[in-house]
Amino acid sequence: MQDQPLNTANEPDSPPDPIEPPQASFQPPLNPGSLSTWQWLVQGLRASIWLPPRIGDATPTVFQILWLFAIYCLVDLGRGYFEVAHPSSIDLQVWAAQLGLTVCMLWLAWWAIWPHARGSRLPAWFGLSMIALLPALLVGEALAQFADRLEAQISYALWLVYGAYVVWAVGVEVKLLRHFNAPVLRVVVYVVGVLLLASLWAWQLPGSLWREDLAHSEQSEVPPSLILNQETFETQQTVWQEAVDALATSRPGVGEVFGLVYAPYASENVFLRESTLVAQVLADRFDAHRRVLHLVNHVTTADSHPWATTLNLQRGIEALAQRMDKARDVLVVYLTSHGGGDFKLAASHWPLATEPLTPQQLRTALDEAGIVNRVLIISACYSGGWVGPLATDNTLVMTAADATHTSYGCGTKSELTFFGRALFDEQLRTTYSFEQAFAQAVPVIQAREVQAGKDDGFSNPQISMGSGVAPVLKALEARLAGLPGGR
Repeated sequence: MQDQPLNTANEPDSPPDPIEPPQASFQPPLNPGSLSTWQWLVQGLRASIWLPPRIGDATPTVFQILWLFAIYCLVDLGRGYFEVAHPSSIDLQVWAAQLGLTVCMLWLAWWAIWPHARGSRLPAWFGLSMIALLPALLVGEALAQFADRLEAQISYALWLVYGAYVVWAVGVEVKLLRHFNAPVLRVVVYVVGVLLLASLWAWQLPGSLWREDLAHSEQSEVPPSLILNQETFETQQTVWQEAVDALATSRPGVGEVFGLVYAPYASENVFLRESTLVAQVLADRFDAHRRVLHLVNHVTTADSHPWATTLNLQRGIEALAQRMDKARDVLVVYLTSHGGGDFKLAASHWPLATEPLTPQQLRTALDEAGIVNRVLIISACYSGGWVGPLATDNTLVMTAADATHTSYGCGTKSELTFFGRALFDEQLRTTYSFEQAFAQAVPVIQAREVQAGKDDGFSNPQISMGSGVAPVLKALEARLAGLPGGR
């Protein structure tokens, strides 16, 4: 007999307890419009650091979309407000173009998302995108302001940071589109399309949403355009003739200073300011009243100064040579503009056709005019390349840089270049010796370049003193020091 299982309770077998499924941390989808405007702001900022927004299936209301767009516009207007001098006003043309760009971005985003996302997710993308781009927008503005303070000479490190900013902004858009299930290929098309549209917009309408009111700003760096007409050309002929006729001749037995100041780059006011200063210093400090010819390209001087063209330079040198005692007098030539590695002095006066000046052209003009004693000063990048072609026994050559380095201070907001400021506005106001002024100016320039963060090396100004011109300049220093008020 087999043993039977003992049922002490004398009850039928009870079924096993049901197995309860594990509790999942699941939150039901949010209903459309269930997020507050503040929550949309928070989730947009979360997306700005490439984190997925926690919105579920929520869709912003029309009222919320308008609020988010208004916040974006206010921040954009606010950052642009500090880009220009004031008083100023909103540039409606740029504003309309930016709105058009936004509409195109919306269409591209809708095309990228539809029909791969559940329901219409374009409002959610748009609301999040407006807020997510704000940190990148503000960082980009900070970089632009920093670059402007460096006087447009941006270091490689800053370009890398700027590139990282672009990657950040584009990455925010890509992450958001992928969050809404946009296919990779359509996201790529979206990115390319937006970059092309933004490039076209920047090319056709460069500038800020704010426009400086030029009628109330006397210190604007954006002069009106030069108008070329018959009246302008006839005025220039008169201005040229009056400038030449006003030149005085050399006094017998006196070693005189004659000057020619040449500023051919009209697009930046710094060259007008610097050339004006140099002409004044030569006239006042070096007893050269009515012996300085100032050639300058600038829209505000078309009726007062001859244009700085290579032909006028040649003719100006000839006119000065006719009035000089070529054996005794000294011609000081000061050139200020941008320079390149090809050692050409840049010229610009649109729509007037201009051409750069080469050291060979200047040397030929001086030689053909028969001018013996020369002080030639070139304030430009890579100007050290002018020393060799210009050096003679009777020539002092000074340059703002050597042949392989840039000079500094030729940005749109610069008052003077570092070289012109140190040499003429400071040192030559206390000495009549060009050589001594140069020696004292060089360490000042180096210190200022270090302080300004110049990253391509010291400009390394150059000097070459011919043995024949040295005693002539010494005699000139002695005569000027003996004048009433001379130091």
